[in-house]
Amino acid sequence: MDIALAVDIGGTKMAAGLVSDDGEVLASATAPSRADSADGLFGVLAGLVDGVRGSAEVAVCGVGCGGPMTAGGETVSPLNIAVWRDFPLRSRLASATGLATFVDNDAKALALGEGWKGAAAGVDDFIAMVVSTGVGGGIVLNRRLLDGAGGNAGHIGHVCVEPEGRVCACGARGCLEAEASGTSIAAVTGRPAAEASAEVIARTGRLVGRGVASAANLLDLRLAVVAGSVALGYGEPFFAAAQAELDAQAKLSFSVGARIVPGGLGPAGPLVGAAAVGWRGIGRLSSADQQAR
Repeated sequence: MDIALAVDIGGTKMAAGLVSDDGEVLASATAPSRADSADGLFGVLAGLVDGVRGSAEVAVCGVGCGGPMTAGGETVSPLNIAVWRDFPLRSRLASATGLATFVDNDAKALALGEGWKGAAAGVDDFIAMVVSTGVGGGIVLNRRLLDGAGGNAGHIGHVCVEPEGRVCACGARGCLEAEASGTSIAAVTGRPAAEASAEVIARTGRLVGRGVASAANLLDLRLAVVAGSVALGYGEPFFAAAQAELDAQAKLSFSVGARIVPGGLGPAGPLVGAAAVGWRGIGRLSSADQQAR
């Protein structure tokens, strides 16, 4: 059994874990994504990684991080981590760990993980989404994960769902992230997203369903796999509202009947996805066949 060092970096917390080459999380630890400087935050991450790695023999390091970023995660500028702007994440982690290190968007990492071991296993075309502190996405078409010129393909969090909506951290107005992320829900309601009312949960689901419908109509998709603390925390009412909106807006012959389902990996999804980034990087996981070799 080979082991990957998996790292997930989100706007609220960071996680590190050891993940086997069959997708089992063997160990994990978390820390808040809070520090006063770029180097201070990296110091927290490095300590987290060292603690979970211990003396384990590790083959590769895979990382899922909020975006945007430059190709290969050479520099990252997560919208929800203000101290990291053009931060050289891949090279800093590679130097700290001594491992071959591969970085990708956290939602693209989730897409790899869900296609490998989760709710999209065996599916040729789908979108995977994270609805959490922020909103991100990764798209698989013809059994291949889309990267884009800078590695940022699939950023569904910045699809406009409310033309007269809130100003987003990206500078645009009415983005899905500005309306349906945990950060935006807390800002609007004055309470943590986990304490949202039934009305807010239903609205959040509708907006996610609206974004998925746009993707389904644009890209000929029939499956959306949605994870993240907001989506999974809200549960059935969220998914029912999202499916109803998807049904209402996906009316083309190829998109009608599209489904939106919870991520199949549950809380393990971010680390399994990050490990999949590492396995893909060294040729052990192909986004074309979505199976470990």
